[in-house]
Amino acid sequence: MTADTPLEELSFTVSGRIAFPCTEVYEAVADPEQLSKYFTTGGARGRLEPGGDVTWDFHDFPGAFPVTVVEAHPPRRIVVRWDGNSTSSPDGTTTTTFEFEPIDDDTRTLVTITESAWTATREGAKSAFGNCEGWTGMLIAMKAWLEHGINLREGLYK
Repeated sequence: MTADTPLEELSFTVSGRIAFPCTEVYEAVADPEQLSKYFTTGGARGRLEPGGDVTWDFHDFPGAFPVTVVEAHPPRRIVVRWDGNSTSSPDGTTTTTFEFEPIDDDTRTLVTITESAWTATREGAKSAFGNCEGWTGMLIAMKAWLEHGINLREGLYK
């Protein structure tokens, strides 16, 4: 893409390092019981694997969100789709990719989250920025939970 190429779709990537092996960090995302302890303030249902019945619920956005698992390659990658506002995809969803890279002889994991498929509009940007904030918060909350047993989101939204 050059500087004068029109922007057609918005996406973002956030990442962070967690002082746990790749397999354990992957499980903290894939396992609904673990995900519910630090991220989905209203709870998660269903393991992140293709074909599963998965929903995520948040106190700050009440109502369970259906999550479609597109790919799951333990312990390195998970791809999901879920509904979004002002998306560029025909089905009204965004695509979120979680990548888990072992670092430091697998004593730590680099977690990278990329989400895409918003329209290059004011409304699309607002939705993308909101989700970027959410995924950044998820990474920080996961780090605090796994490394220190602290739930940073408890009481934050309700």
